[in-house]
Amino acid sequence: MIDIESKIEDGICELLVKGEVDASSSIHLDNSLSEALSSNTKVIVDLSKLEYISSAGLGVFMSYLQQIETDDIQLVLFGMNEKVMEVFQILGLDQLIEIRESKSEALTAMKDA
Repeated sequence: MIDIESKIEDGICELLVKGEVDASSSIHLDNSLSEALSSNTKVIVDLSKLEYISSAGLGVFMSYLQQIETDDIQLVLFGMNEKVMEVFQILGLDQLIEIRESKSEALTAMKDA
């Protein structure tokens, strides 16, 4: 089960992802991320309430790497628990997507870029 909330504040779109992202729920993450990236150039994703992410969920993030680069979109993920961060590190996604510990760090990364 996954729940995703979206809000825009100071020109930055924030997605809050709650629950578990697996093969069946990854489509919801895909739809939310697609919508956010198609209409915003600055997107932060709060994963502090994400309990689990499968390879299908990671695939969603990977599928947008080209668009992020091509469209000059700033994407920063933050708030991952240790278990979720491990999954990103195993696949090397922590090298391809900017990841910060807190929302304030994510916002600072946005302003610095």
